[in-house]
Amino acid sequence: MKKQPPVMLDFDSVKVAAAQHHNPFSVLGRHPKANKIHVRLYLPYAETVHFTHNNVAISRIEGTDFFEHIAKKGELPPHYRISWVDKNGECHENYDPYDFGVQLPEFDLHLFGEGKHWHIYQKLGAHLHTADGIEGVLFAVWAPNAGRVSIVGDFNHWDGRCHPMRSLGGGGVWELFIPELTAGCFYKFELLNRASGEVLVKTDPYGQQFENRPKTSSMVVDKDTYEWQDNTWMQQRLQYDWLHQPMSIYEVHLGSWKRDEYGHFLNYREFATQLVDYVKQLGFTHIELLPVTEHPLDDSWGYQTTGYFAPTSRFGSPDDFRYLIDCCHQNNIGVILDWVPAHFPKDNFALARFDGSALYEHEDPRKGEHRDWGTLIYNFGRNEVRNFLLSSAVFWLEEFHLDGLRVDAVASMLYLDYSREAGDWEPNCYGGNENLEAIGFLRELNTITHQQQPGTVIMAEESTSWPQVTRPTWAGGLGFSMKWNMGWMHDVLAYMKEDPIHRQYHHNQLTFGMLYAFSENFTLPFSHDEVVHGKGSMLNKMKGDEWQRFANLRLLYTFMFAYPGKKLLFMGNEFGQGTEWNFRKELDWYVLDYAPHVGLQTMVKDLNHLYKTELALHWHDFEQRGFDWIDCHDMQQSILCFQRNHGQEHLIIVLNFTPVIRENYRVGVPMSGTYREIFNSDSIYYAGSNTGNDIVKTDDEPWMNQLYSLNLTLPPLGAIILKL
Repeated sequence: MKKQPPVMLDFDSVKVAAAQHHNPFSVLGRHPKANKIHVRLYLPYAETVHFTHNNVAISRIEGTDFFEHIAKKGELPPHYRISWVDKNGECHENYDPYDFGVQLPEFDLHLFGEGKHWHIYQKLGAHLHTADGIEGVLFAVWAPNAGRVSIVGDFNHWDGRCHPMRSLGGGGVWELFIPELTAGCFYKFELLNRASGEVLVKTDPYGQQFENRPKTSSMVVDKDTYEWQDNTWMQQRLQYDWLHQPMSIYEVHLGSWKRDEYGHFLNYREFATQLVDYVKQLGFTHIELLPVTEHPLDDSWGYQTTGYFAPTSRFGSPDDFRYLIDCCHQNNIGVILDWVPAHFPKDNFALARFDGSALYEHEDPRKGEHRDWGTLIYNFGRNEVRNFLLSSAVFWLEEFHLDGLRVDAVASMLYLDYSREAGDWEPNCYGGNENLEAIGFLRELNTITHQQQPGTVIMAEESTSWPQVTRPTWAGGLGFSMKWNMGWMHDVLAYMKEDPIHRQYHHNQLTFGMLYAFSENFTLPFSHDEVVHGKGSMLNKMKGDEWQRFANLRLLYTFMFAYPGKKLLFMGNEFGQGTEWNFRKELDWYVLDYAPHVGLQTMVKDLNHLYKTELALHWHDFEQRGFDWIDCHDMQQSILCFQRNHGQEHLIIVLNFTPVIRENYRVGVPMSGTYREIFNSDSIYYAGSNTGNDIVKTDDEPWMNQLYSLNLTLPPLGAIILKL
């Protein structure tokens, strides 16, 4: 018998078989022709195929993996199911994905194209979805320079021929609804670059859960059914007056705060018990988490993010993370997330050259690459890129109830010549070094988040003298709630590293910060950046023998808590971690077997309590009227004296930066009466020498431009706080 020649496929079918078609729906699925319905399937792994509803066979087109059937009108149900047997004899049954219409509304695509869809994470990515009463997963991705995009996963042999997506037009969005797919399956996007023919396999930019490193697949998440118990907190947050409330932040890297007995990471739910109890006991008002957005490399501490919508799987599931935040709120602790919109890593599986082109980044390395960090810079001039980041910010505040974001590396976003040599950057359209697109993005970020989630705070890590970082956008500012006071931090640490005998020559490092203290809403940070890369621990920055180092650190922390501005301490700083922070292991908790460390920890607890209960210490943190110098000129004895005010309440703070006891030291005060020492960093409870005062009455002797004065004993390397 003569062998029949193979059937010649039309051009579109050839492209589908070659995984090169931008609209497989034009070939696959049902198509009315004359009085018939033509059904065509492409199933590379099928041996035989049948309709499920009537068990009618669907014939293979000889020599191909296409299967075709011509049905009469009315023969097929609204959506037909097919059953097929693969080459291993296993049976499969499902609805045909190519029998469904477009699922994404045009309005959503329009808003996304304009960069104005704050909840685009609910549309792009992978979401459980119901189409015509049939449940499944709707996939959508933005890839305008792709010639073809497919979904590959553990449900289709990771084969890009099986589930090609359809292009929704010039906006560059692709979609496909796969019926009867469920939560928990792993997937990626396979993209064919239209120009080069390069095939790329990428994780979902909008993925909400990922495999644990080193694996990189995205995971379809279940619908959010978590039952929050923090309604009281969330209602109070709507009216949260953060300008006048105490904010003492405990900065945490979850991977190295504590580990289990085998050295493994704790789960988010374990942190919900151990970390929350610890922070509550010490009196911090907030926890700030180093980035828990998904990232491939532990060494980056989370700052090289690949999953902008997913808490890292290192510590558990998204619901485990919700549980941690919920527990914080139920214990009156806010949660701030360190968030990184300035740059992203070059990993091939993630955002870098996502569709084969510089999609999220700039093509020009003078704009698109961070020389210092070996990372890529977002193209803030592209609507869809800004929308991606803005919706990420909204996502964390809304879906996970986070109370704020700390925006990393803002300075690198503001300046086109940040850390660049001459000739390695391109001026803006006015010839300046300001990154106008990034400035616009930051203003939009602060406007949108404050509108969408009232009571949340957005904090800038910004280390330059850029003006009005925390001033309203309508007044020309960037609109941040607060800014880290890096200048104050560097000055006081440089001062504390000096031998006390030399400190008199560096006195201005303690006082200079007050010249600009109220130009912005400042947070005073002793953060993770100050205890890594050879900088030593906070304790080992201090001068002198062991007693003096602890006394210096107690003095420094008292200065911080008494100084205007919100407070931030990195984990381990509160008890005097001896060694430099090592992200590969837990903190040196064993040092709490020793009295000086316990004393320091106890003092931080008491400072937190004092800061929260004394209105004068926090109500006017950002206002000049909350602070007055009493004497900032006693450089010879290295003593500072100032007052914090709230209405008629005044606290007198005196700090002695030498190891010499100062007896009969006269300090001016604004009101007469009896003053009580309500805090002493040299207390025996803090492992100090217990030098100080109890009750002191004023003398009618004017001093330091004040009508009255006190005769005090100042502890060595100590600070005292007095109250009328």
